[in-house]
Amino acid sequence: MNLQHERMLSLCETLNLPFTAQGYAGASQAAAEKEMAYSDFLEGLLKSEVAGRQVRKQSMLTRLAGFPAIKTLDDFDYSFATGIKKSQIDELAGLGFVERHENVVLIGPSGVGKTHLAIALGYRAAQAGIKTRFTTAADLLLTLSAAHAQNQLKTVMHRAISAYRLLIIDEIGYLPMSREQANLFFQVIAARYERGSLIVTSNLPFGQWDATFAQDATLTAALLDRLLHHARIVPIAGESYRLKHQRQAGMVQHRKEDATD
Repeated sequence: MNLQHERMLSLCETLNLPFTAQGYAGASQAAAEKEMAYSDFLEGLLKSEVAGRQVRKQSMLTRLAGFPAIKTLDDFDYSFATGIKKSQIDELAGLGFVERHENVVLIGPSGVGKTHLAIALGYRAAQAGIKTRFTTAADLLLTLSAAHAQNQLKTVMHRAISAYRLLIIDEIGYLPMSREQANLFFQVIAARYERGSLIVTSNLPFGQWDATFAQDATLTAALLDRLLHHARIVPIAGESYRLKHQRQAGMVQHRKEDATD
């Protein structure tokens, strides 16, 4: 390494250009061999800096999102899920709903791919530079209940709810909520209304949501009014994908077979 190279690395460090520093030696050698114009050499270095920063940002946003696993739309089995329109998912994959502060509601029984689609859309958003957060309804309520008890609800609502352009809440309806929890959840939906996008999943049809929200029909109606006002509803039918291989192996019977026993 010559003195000029050392000075270049020092300047890159001062200007916070790590990917320029990383690619400088190879780029300068290639430019000399190809007798490249100075402007083309500089443009190539700047492009590598932009590309490196983009990859770093995507990685950071993916970690920040807290996905339990990485799922993609390419991996989703449309042949197994029934009632779902691939064209609708393709349209959602364009992420225009995030720009318009709209919601996506994935409804269907357990195991039909709701969480997969929610994560895949969230991962697509994170890769596009959109600040995204994934949580389950149960974990969200634990966080909010603890914050409420410690008089930190406003701070946590800002940090965990309002700070994200896309918030994914998985598994609404699997566990009933107390009245306090239902009120806290309503505050989440109200805080996001027309300000940020939600993706939510539930195993319950909307007519049964009051059973989850402390049997409070009034609160449930107000919650659904805000959630569904600007929403794309994606109904999914079918049997559990997770039990598919067990059924094929004869370890689990189909529902029709169970009914005849």
